Amino acid sequence: MKVLVDLCIVPIGVGVSLSAYIVECEKILAEAGLKTALHSYGTNIEGEWDDVFAAIKRCHEKVHAMGAPRITTTIKMGTRTDRDQTMEDKVNSVHSKLAAY
Repeated sequence: MKVLVDLCIVPIGVGVSLSAYIVECEKILAEAGLKTALHSYGTNIEGEWDDVFAAIKRCHEKVHAMGAPRITTTIKMGTRTDRDQTMEDKVNSVHSKLAAY
């Protein structure tokens, strides 16, 4: 099943700069062959359910291995069975309606 996920992983107990942890997670997602879109408070991910959640698990394992004693993660996700839909489809739908406004 295809899934669209909005992922925000926050290491706790590692200071205020988190970019090094985010870089490692972005590498993991790319190595998994997942389509991603980084944004200011997380990453959108598009892919098959098992592939996406296996990559998220690897992100947690990597962030812990980098020294984070705790992690809090927020996941928003959606699935559809009526048709295929990409991240771009969702954004373009809103943009087209805004253009008609």
